[in-house]
Amino acid sequence: MEGGAEAVKSGTRGGGQVCQICGDGVGTTAEGDVFAACDVCGFPVCRPCYEYERKDGTQACPQCKTKYKRHKGSPAIRGEEGDDTDADDTSDFNYPASGNDDQKQKIYDSGEIGLSKYDSGEIPRGYIPSVTNSQISGEIPGASPDHHMMSPTGNIGKRASFPYVNHSPNPSREFSGSIGNVAWKERVDGWKMKQDKGTIPMTNGTSIAPSEGRGVGDIDASTDYNMEDALLNDETRQPLSRKVPIPSSRINPYRMVIVLRLVVLSIFLHYRITNPVRNAYPLWLLSVICEIWFALSWILDQFPKWFPINRETYLDRLALRYDREGEPSQLAAVDIFVSTVDPMKEPPLVTANTVLSILAVDYPVDKVSCYVSDDGAAMLTFDALAETSEFARKWVPFVKKYNIEPRAPEWYFSQKIDYLKDKVHPSFVKDRRAMKREYEEFKIRINGLVAKAQKVPEEGWIMQDGTPWPGNNTRDHPGMIQVFLGHSGGLDTEGNELPRLVYVSREKRPGFQHHKKAGAMNALVRVSAVLTNGQYMLNLDCDHYINNSKALREAMCFLMDPNLGRSVCYVQFPQRFDGIDRNDRYANRNTVFFDINLRGLDGIQGPVYVGTGCVFNRTALYGYEPPIKQKKKGGFLSSLCGGRKKASKSKKGSDKKSQKHVDSSVPVFNLEDIEEGVEGAGFDDEKSLLMSQMSLEKRFGQSAAFVASTLMEYGGVPQSATPESLLKEAIHVISCGYEDKTEWGSEIGWIYGSVTEDILTGFKMHARGWRSIYCMPKRPAFKGSAPINLSDRLNQVLRWALGSVEILFSRHCPLWYGYGGRLKFLERFAYINTTIYPLTSIPLLIYCVLPAICLLTGKFIIPEISNFASIWFISLFLSIFATGILEMRWSGVGIDEWWRNEQFWVIGGISAHLFAVFQGLLKVLAGIDTNFTVTSKASDEDGDFAELYMFKWTTLLIPPTTILIINLVGVVAGTSYAINSGYQSWGPLFGKLFFAFWVIVHLYPFLKGLMGRQNRTPTIVVVWAILLASIFSLLWVRIDPFTTRVTGPDTQTCGINC
Repeated sequence: MEGGAEAVKSGTRGGGQVCQICGDGVGTTAEGDVFAACDVCGFPVCRPCYEYERKDGTQACPQCKTKYKRHKGSPAIRGEEGDDTDADDTSDFNYPASGNDDQKQKIYDSGEIGLSKYDSGEIPRGYIPSVTNSQISGEIPGASPDHHMMSPTGNIGKRASFPYVNHSPNPSREFSGSIGNVAWKERVDGWKMKQDKGTIPMTNGTSIAPSEGRGVGDIDASTDYNMEDALLNDETRQPLSRKVPIPSSRINPYRMVIVLRLVVLSIFLHYRITNPVRNAYPLWLLSVICEIWFALSWILDQFPKWFPINRETYLDRLALRYDREGEPSQLAAVDIFVSTVDPMKEPPLVTANTVLSILAVDYPVDKVSCYVSDDGAAMLTFDALAETSEFARKWVPFVKKYNIEPRAPEWYFSQKIDYLKDKVHPSFVKDRRAMKREYEEFKIRINGLVAKAQKVPEEGWIMQDGTPWPGNNTRDHPGMIQVFLGHSGGLDTEGNELPRLVYVSREKRPGFQHHKKAGAMNALVRVSAVLTNGQYMLNLDCDHYINNSKALREAMCFLMDPNLGRSVCYVQFPQRFDGIDRNDRYANRNTVFFDINLRGLDGIQGPVYVGTGCVFNRTALYGYEPPIKQKKKGGFLSSLCGGRKKASKSKKGSDKKSQKHVDSSVPVFNLEDIEEGVEGAGFDDEKSLLMSQMSLEKRFGQSAAFVASTLMEYGGVPQSATPESLLKEAIHVISCGYEDKTEWGSEIGWIYGSVTEDILTGFKMHARGWRSIYCMPKRPAFKGSAPINLSDRLNQVLRWALGSVEILFSRHCPLWYGYGGRLKFLERFAYINTTIYPLTSIPLLIYCVLPAICLLTGKFIIPEISNFASIWFISLFLSIFATGILEMRWSGVGIDEWWRNEQFWVIGGISAHLFAVFQGLLKVLAGIDTNFTVTSKASDEDGDFAELYMFKWTTLLIPPTTILIINLVGVVAGTSYAINSGYQSWGPLFGKLFFAFWVIVHLYPFLKGLMGRQNRTPTIVVVWAILLASIFSLLWVRIDPFTTRVTGPDTQTCGINC
């Protein structure tokens, strides 16, 4: 990981920063801080060069073009106000200097770690055998290029080769100069020389510039100077993205209403607590407790939305900097993970479309590798992937030739739009018809595989070569790896290379804990690190295809930005869905969460990780910390957002702490020290322990090749490693016992302990101080499928809620975890809300039952209120409506989407969330585990939205059905009582009826779901409704509401004329 340190420390000498113009030290300010000329990007410039640039130059930073501010002690220049000073500028990042110069470069040598030096930048084209699977004896039959273990289809036996070096630029060195200044000219000349001469390969599979880490004295000032190049360079050093703030005319009224609502809510709760209802004290007490919980829940949900932002990317600048036409692309390599378990619930055709969209993505083919995890070890998935790899040879050149979107064939051919729009190529129609026919034949082959897999043979599945399928026993099978497409081994019909496509099924044995999806993802992290080691990783569910072919470039605008990218752990894209009914009855689109909540978090420390559509920085997943940010002085709001921590008590203590707390994302050990031992390495005991091979293996596992890959900041694999040895190591790292006694699942990779591993994994990264980015391109980056059936939707919500409850009762609960880290205050608010929201189901259930109780008993939770007190009730309702309206105004969310979200919050709260709480308690207290089922992702083949009207009975339907019926009975009972009691009883009735109608209206989509298509109610619902209605009717008769109760004198005592 030392490459990252080299990138930033390249401008340092002797522990201080070096001016990028003259090569002298930057120096310090009067307060002892490092002098920072630009307070935006921190580009290293010494004070003399800064003064010269302000007086005779462009008066702007050469990197970000921000106009220089006047610092304390600097003379005013013409046109500048005399009091324009900035006395406390600091650079954004500060990497602790190392005491050993050898730490600035990793040297991979031959020895225990299994790597050797190399001197050439050429990529060995070694062939990867088609399939490798582990045997008990430890031998790898597939390790030989001449041995093909699995060949279910005719073309799988072809050999595929891999590139093992990924040359990546050092983004922090992408600087150039302005015109008209000799110093800037020399800087540009040096940059040109670096581009002309290429890069010097380092021994760790990465590359640096010839002048990296040196002063300007290494630059050849006699190099020819070209004015056009300087203008181009001026563009390439611009930021790759920018924040777009919400207009103040929209966000300021929103914030004012939030504060106003908080004040009104406090007054309302004060009134409710101080005015009990004596004749209905239990009901009043329950209602007040519920209202206090609702208030706390609203605060946790509302205030993380205080700083919403938008973001804008510049793909043209990214191309100018890293992907110029006619030159080798310097974009970072990306490993893409697709996870699947059960091909019967996750149809192979859906997975195939996702894989095809990945292989056709608009990104350099040698930088893309697709890994498909088959955690069910299904031969159906294997065969379908083989067919997909063959069809990709025709599909990929077609979509790239005509630049079509989306690049998943099922969704492209099903679009109900004019497919000829903007198409001018005369052969397009002919080629499209031919490709559609090819795809239909491909679908027939996949459907044939599915039909064949419906009945498993007694002897198990047999491959074409006559050998048994290793995964016949899904709970006891060896690890399997198949390379379908690879470097120089997978060419399309036009002879162009295709991205790598690798099938992975990790080993499973009885008695081992496999950790479901999180364990499968960690296996993919290790396999990809050994085989390709891309700097970044994208994970997708099998039903989430790439809808925007430039999605990876969008993410690179953040991750490869020289300033922003160093502290970004992942870029999260919103989830968008196909196949949802027009009215979105059950709020499947979840627009409020993706378009409001996550945009609010992006203004704090970044969005939470939502499980798919996320591009990760591999370094962050390895459990390292981000670069240390220099503390800046801020006001109340910045401290509220966790802007800075307490200052150290003394400068000495601060220095000591900075030396001790070496940036974890840049390890201080190198492999020579590991091989030769820690004795005499020049480090203290603590660092020696860090450098020891034992500590590395304890952290990452017993794999020399994988440990070596973690030390490569810009990815890539050693040139000296043979394909056979890499495959053998890849099989080793997916063995079921590999993670034993390591930090996998606790500090590294996807975190174990919850079925919602996504929330836990993102929380750990944020707690270390990383920030995430929310990217919302105009064309959605990814699209997937969502369950539109009521029962399936509730089961999905149940799984999410159960995961939150598991986190709540674990050591990673945000209520008490990570307070010593760098998690911002409002970000913690959001994670607390994400964890405790299922508990809201209990007060919500009580609050939904109270209206019926009030109507049946004639009592109410609120006493008779005065006109003054009624003002606060009205104000509370108005503030609730105003908050929602203003929230919709700045976010662009429609009122129908907002209302559907409110309705399903009640439906899910009194059903799935309630069950999740009790299941979570059973798991924690009694150890009873509840297995979740994979959400069905089957396509809609029975007509438009046929699944929407399908009824599937589940116990989750009982609580909402009961509440709906008792409230309807309560409305009838209360109205009947009022009719028989006279007009004086109508006044108190209106409050109770309003309360009951609030519940019924929120449950209306649930009622429609019970009715089915064309109001055909399922029999079990009718039986359940009749049973409950009978019980409450008998209770009603027992109460005898029709009898008029007359109070007066006792006629037997007083007589009739009393």
